[in-house]
Amino acid sequence: MKIAGLVKPSSILLSVYLTLVPGAAAKSPKADKIKPEEVVARHLESIGTARARAAVTTRIIAGTSQVIIRTTPPGQAIGKAVLASEGVKSLFGMSFPSPVYPREQLAFNGNAFMAAFSTPGARSGLGSFLMLHDIIFKQGLMCGTLTTAWPLLDLESHHAQLEYAGTKKLNDELLYELKYLPRGNSDLKVTLFFEQETFRHVRTEYERTVSAPMGKVEYTNVQEREARYKMVEEFSLFKPEGEIMLPHIYRIMLSIDTVNGTYVAEWTIKLTQFEFNQKIDQSAFNVSAN
Repeated sequence: MKIAGLVKPSSILLSVYLTLVPGAAAKSPKADKIKPEEVVARHLESIGTARARAAVTTRIIAGTSQVIIRTTPPGQAIGKAVLASEGVKSLFGMSFPSPVYPREQLAFNGNAFMAAFSTPGARSGLGSFLMLHDIIFKQGLMCGTLTTAWPLLDLESHHAQLEYAGTKKLNDELLYELKYLPRGNSDLKVTLFFEQETFRHVRTEYERTVSAPMGKVEYTNVQEREARYKMVEEFSLFKPEGEIMLPHIYRIMLSIDTVNGTYVAEWTIKLTQFEFNQKIDQSAFNVSAN
């Protein structure tokens, strides 16, 4: 599988990877323990009343997107973004005026997830990461509260568990931290963060480390070492849309560091158009690789 923009690792790139784990982040040992159920209940209230949340059955959200690729070949572009969702089905697409990264098309149709090739025969780093960790879309985690698939809207049907992990200081703000544990085995560590006063969901972290293979090495020129994957989603600029409160700035930061190379990129999506309860052609959720 090809990944566009994958380069050999370096100490400089590794330092960029480490910035996804803020140096100022610190656990608060004196934080009062709160039950996950209370965090979820207060979080749902931060979105809107039960009636307001239930009244929105479909969402189509659009805006602009900016991508910055920090690894060779580096580059940036400004384009368009669209999100669509209905129930557990969701679509996230971006388009850019770039021959090396013209599009990103990601969709879950309720049964299967697919990331389309961004160029012929090659997925982007983001598409490859999500194909490898399709549980992110299947569980409705991608895009947070922006979609109807957000699992905390109906945690029971997602068969997931939450564990309170205390508080963590990020960017000078103390946040509640919950571990998200999907049913079944998953090597992907998922952590959700919520503001203490508003209980708005402002951040999700996805982390996975794959140990270096043990045993016989067939090719002595191949360096064996662990692989590290990390994606961070951040949500900000919360404003009301109709009767629900949603973020209007959505940021994704991705770092992949494997024996094949390192990929570091970030996307900033500014959302300006929100349409609710519009009919969505179900074929939109069926994306092919090509």
